[in-house]
Amino acid sequence: MKKELRFNSRTIHGGQQPDKAYGAVMPPIYQTSTFAQTSPGEHRGYEYSRSGNPTRHALEESLASIESGRYGLAFASGLAAMDAVMKLLSPGDEVLATNDLYGGSYRLFRKVFEPLGIRFRFMGMQDAADIGAAIGPDTRLLWVETPTNPMMNVIDIRAVAEICRSRGILLAVDNTFATPYLQRPLELGADIVMHSATKYLGGHSDVVAGGLVVSDEKLAERLYFIQNASGAVCGPMDSYLVLRGIKTLHVRMQRHCENGEAVARYLAGHPGVEKVYWPGFPTHPNHDIASEQMSGFGGMISFIPKGAQFRDAVRIVEHLKVFTLAESLGGVESLAGHPASMTHASIPREEREKSGVTDALIRLSVGIEDAADLIEDLQNALEAS
Repeated sequence: MKKELRFNSRTIHGGQQPDKAYGAVMPPIYQTSTFAQTSPGEHRGYEYSRSGNPTRHALEESLASIESGRYGLAFASGLAAMDAVMKLLSPGDEVLATNDLYGGSYRLFRKVFEPLGIRFRFMGMQDAADIGAAIGPDTRLLWVETPTNPMMNVIDIRAVAEICRSRGILLAVDNTFATPYLQRPLELGADIVMHSATKYLGGHSDVVAGGLVVSDEKLAERLYFIQNASGAVCGPMDSYLVLRGIKTLHVRMQRHCENGEAVARYLAGHPGVEKVYWPGFPTHPNHDIASEQMSGFGGMISFIPKGAQFRDAVRIVEHLKVFTLAESLGGVESLAGHPASMTHASIPREEREKSGVTDALIRLSVGIEDAADLIEDLQNALEAS
């Protein structure tokens, strides 16, 4: 019986084996659109790269391994992966989603799938009891982010999974912020895990990709059909880049967590900062749940400068020199963003402010530089503003 590898080893070896042709240790980039057949319908496992490609297959095997799932699917982006999940539904079905979520997710739900007859309701999910009461007769899917983007709210995956299982509802968890290094939702009862692999899995801000991982065979078959029929697949070069990133996920995430804690504690003690959102603080809502279902608290932080308005927050991020003002997150370099005008601008102001995404909020993706340089950069920006 083959011994199950521990997580740090799975990032490097999980689902992987040397290339059968020449023994290449790293899966080769099969940059081809099609594959030769010996006779019509007879091939060596691959016929057309939309339907399957050896490099993408290697990534999908890796995704399944690190998320403790059985089946992985790699897409052209995180939103393409979400699109595939939504296509499991039919007009009249309802999705109950976290009210504090990525703006692109909100846009996909409201602007693309709602006009097609799928209904969406958004709510705070920090109290699992509220979820049970909110589920209606047409609810078919719960869409959860934890920690949420950008308020870092923590949702009890195990408790929500039990509710969904008792009602026959699918639970999908966007695990982009935490990564499987910190939490593995399938182990806690979720049905689907989604990643924007652009972020921590790729880890170097050089690729756009997405992923899904499931363990149920029939669900996997439905998603594979949608993936092939819709065609938003991850290309071989992008698959290679994400694979390369996954091999150092564990060491990068360790530093992201260390630096994230240092920056969060610095901001919490700064007289010019009103509020810091980071799950590692004992005062953070559901900190106890985060401590139980996560092995660390990550490198994502949001904060509100004291007395700040829209323009004050913008001035602070404009003064940063080590942090780069840019959308996205999870790269080795530290990034700063202003959600109200960047990542969450597609959410109507009234809606985003209900969940705490105000004009003064700043979001940080803390990278793996020297923590002292990051803290000095924040200090200079806060003083300059």
